[in-house]
Amino acid sequence: MTKKQLAKEIIERLKKEYPDAACSLDYDEAWKLLVSVRLAAQCTDARVNIVVEKLYEKFPDVNALADAGVEEIEAIVKPCGLGHSKARDISACMKVLRDEYGGNVPDDFDALLKLPGVGRKSANLIMGDVFGKPAIVTDTHCIRLVNRMGLVNGIKEPAKVEKELWKIIPANEGSDFCHRLVYHGREVCTARTKPYCDRCCLNDICKKHL
Repeated sequence: MTKKQLAKEIIERLKKEYPDAACSLDYDEAWKLLVSVRLAAQCTDARVNIVVEKLYEKFPDVNALADAGVEEIEAIVKPCGLGHSKARDISACMKVLRDEYGGNVPDDFDALLKLPGVGRKSANLIMGDVFGKPAIVTDTHCIRLVNRMGLVNGIKEPAKVEKELWKIIPANEGSDFCHRLVYHGREVCTARTKPYCDRCCLNDICKKHL
């Protein structure tokens, strides 16, 4: 089985296993997803979802958050860890959205990468979830699982993993595939315990199991 064939089979099986998989960060506007994904670095999505409720109560839109002091933002987002650097990036990012994009989030990948605190993972998440464009989000679940499954071989650098996956994952499947990897990584192919290979829908084709 080629890697493309393996990828196709994995995609189809994960679709059946997690038909409703979606981003686990709560948001109803694009700029809020930008904020949440920055806060999610080295923090759980569940904690981020709680913290941003307080943040948006005080700063309900891009302009309000852009006008806020870094210290004010930090006081609220501190429970997510790395409070100062995250608050600084969020403040700077909102200022750019306000001053250069009329409060809107750009739908161009390269433009997203130029926003403070936004890397390839965040930009891909925005492109896929907000704008419905081809995207591959190489978060820790993705990197760990695609190596275990044999879709990539011993590659840990996010950008390199993304490059390899673009070769074998259909463009229209990338975003949903990565969301399903998160679900699978949390529920079955776990990192902190021994993976539950006995109840994995991929156990007969997974490189680790073979």
